[in-house]
Amino acid sequence: MLTIAEQSNDELELLQQVRISVRNLVEFLLRSGDIDNRKSRGMQTQAMQEGSRIHKKLQRAYGGDYMAEIPLGFTIRMERYELTIEGRADGIFTRDGLPCIDEIKGVYQDVSAMEEPVGVHLAQAKCYAFMHAARNNLEQIGIQMSYCDLDSEEVNRFFDCFEFEELEKWFDELLQEYAKWADFQYEWRMLSIATIKQLQFPYEYRPGQKQLVEDVYRTILRKKNLFIEAPTGTGKTLSTLFPAICAVGEEQAEKLFYLTAKTLTATVAIETLGLFAEHGYRGKIVQITAKEKLCKCEKPDCNPVACPYAKGHYDRINDAVFALLQKEDFFTREALLAHADEYMVCPFELCLDLATWSDVIIGDYNYVFDPTVYLKRFFAEGVKGDYLFLIDEAHNLVERGRQMYSQTIVKEDVLELKRILKPYSARIAKAADKVNRILLEYKHACEEYEIYDNINALLPALMRLASELERFLQKPLTIEKRDEVMEFYFNLRGFLNIYELVDENYVIYSSFREDGAFYVKLYCADPSVNLQRCLDKGRSAILFSATLLPIQYYKKLLSTREDNYAVYAQSVFSKEQRLLLIGTDVSSKYTRRTADEFWKIAQYIIKIASSKKGNYIAFFPSYRLMEQVYEQFVNLQDEKEEITAIVQTQNMKEEQREAFLQEFDAEKEQSMVAFCVMGGIFGEGLDLREDKLIGAIVVGTGLPQINFEGEILKNFFDNRDGNGFDYVYRYPGMNKVQQAAGRVIRTQKDRGIIALLDDRFLQGENLRLFPREWQDYRCTRLEDIERKLSGFWESDFADGGEKL
Repeated sequence: MLTIAEQSNDELELLQQVRISVRNLVEFLLRSGDIDNRKSRGMQTQAMQEGSRIHKKLQRAYGGDYMAEIPLGFTIRMERYELTIEGRADGIFTRDGLPCIDEIKGVYQDVSAMEEPVGVHLAQAKCYAFMHAARNNLEQIGIQMSYCDLDSEEVNRFFDCFEFEELEKWFDELLQEYAKWADFQYEWRMLSIATIKQLQFPYEYRPGQKQLVEDVYRTILRKKNLFIEAPTGTGKTLSTLFPAICAVGEEQAEKLFYLTAKTLTATVAIETLGLFAEHGYRGKIVQITAKEKLCKCEKPDCNPVACPYAKGHYDRINDAVFALLQKEDFFTREALLAHADEYMVCPFELCLDLATWSDVIIGDYNYVFDPTVYLKRFFAEGVKGDYLFLIDEAHNLVERGRQMYSQTIVKEDVLELKRILKPYSARIAKAADKVNRILLEYKHACEEYEIYDNINALLPALMRLASELERFLQKPLTIEKRDEVMEFYFNLRGFLNIYELVDENYVIYSSFREDGAFYVKLYCADPSVNLQRCLDKGRSAILFSATLLPIQYYKKLLSTREDNYAVYAQSVFSKEQRLLLIGTDVSSKYTRRTADEFWKIAQYIIKIASSKKGNYIAFFPSYRLMEQVYEQFVNLQDEKEEITAIVQTQNMKEEQREAFLQEFDAEKEQSMVAFCVMGGIFGEGLDLREDKLIGAIVVGTGLPQINFEGEILKNFFDNRDGNGFDYVYRYPGMNKVQQAAGRVIRTQKDRGIIALLDDRFLQGENLRLFPREWQDYRCTRLEDIERKLSGFWESDFADGGEKL
């Protein structure tokens, strides 16, 4: 039998620790059966804050000797390490002289219909009961399972009494089953750490790169956050991954999350980790891929009827995970799909389970920050770890944060739900009708948009509808459009969950979609509080981008901590590699958008692309302006077609994007200009090296188009600190400009042109946002640009032009 370790403190310090939470232990070992999306998730779903509120309310109601949130743990001495199981009991109290464990579960479900506790919930409580009894030499202990309906606050309790010997035998069997996983975790950690200690930086450091590596490592040691403005060429991926992995090797952290906004930037991280592997590094690495891209069926429909991989998935998944851990270090999409076939398990769920055992997890921002899809095994309420967050292209996280923490409810969707479910449930139809009538009142009072202090009239009706839907979805009924019903239900739950977060950082408003549908939105204007709550789940965060200026803007909107660090990494590119021009005789201002102005911009593009054969990209602030200039470009070329052109279109499919990019690889007899939109799919993340791209023409200062939501946001920040225009328009616009310009110089072998076509770039507010590397800009006009271009291409770097 496994027993409590009896060692001195010195011996304890020498032993490696393997830790697992009580919840993760029982959910991992005791799961079984099918994946089934037809069943309501009410039993597994707790609201972000509502669950905590119910816990505290029930705990306070006991009074007396009731002790709440008691940490409990149990450590056993294995042959080479110590295994610690730890958690927090919701409550410990005495009932008729008998010590008891209280396990509270807040659920969206009619708890009065429950006949017994859920198995994994009871297993959690039995773990706590064993730990408490072992610590206090108890022969008997009681377990109370308290289920509370989060909507009605009705409580149903189950009580049982256990002998210590019975619990000890059960707990011992549980740990025996987990022993092979703990052995693997220890053995792999020792192997990985040994390889990290031998790992050297794979290249000679570029100027300033060693300092950046040291800054990242020092930040991790101090458990701080670091914002890095890292110009292209600083090797920011290598310079952040290397010290982070070294910190894991020094046991300053247990796991590394590399977070990106786009798959393209994830590819660079994967290549860098592959480089480390070539130099001896051993680490388990998984890239979390969207379910749609891993699903073996035509579309994800996760139930045993529609998908053979869902049937009995949980009976086979642990064997599948353990086998793949023995075979692979990098869990590629191909390996996941092949292994899923071999064991008949869901490849997406396999990918998620492998993350538990991986050293590096690569994925989208939403797996850490999004309240609906974050990885609950790492970031659930009350769970945190020594995680490192490397957040690439962090400038994207501001808008993504707003999106993830905002939510809408659409009036027309409520009516459609009523239509679908009226034949099945009069109660749901009545509840939906109540919501619709309130939304109709809001609609009548709304012209373009309406801002509310609160939605107290709407909220109870939404909660009632959610409660009725939850009860209905517990029934195994076959209904018309069940997918639409489930989508509405999850959106409604998301709305109610987000409402719990609404504070001074939110604006609540109503408006109309383009199709006329009326909606109410909880708009997260400032996402910093919500994002910081997620960052606090780890040890340290490194947020980096080539365009993180002004840094104070990003520090304010991405974190609430006052002690965050910030550094400006040194660029390794020489000024002679590129010519930066500002066209002072053109503008994209709305008041100057005339045929003459479009003609002049098209002339600029033609003269630049004619100065040297190669590939160029012309970036525009909108599709409309791009099309207007492109029309002039075509007219000016006449029938000569001396310059090839390709044009980005809206809603391009993946194969269209790939074909577009392949044009940069093709051999051509003349120059090519790609007409693209700033901030779009080709506006950042492209890595076109050497002669694949030799020029970028950026038309306009990138200001987002004015719309009512932008004006709501502007007024929000004006009222807070008077920086509304900068926060909503100027800073995001200049960020897009810098991202577009950053496509040109990617390596020390590159040479190219960056042309900023708008006289507004010379305004002091915009010049102050230029990165350090842009201080050598040169002004030009259409009549003298050819001289400047030829001077640049014909010599190392041509003087000329004037700097203002």
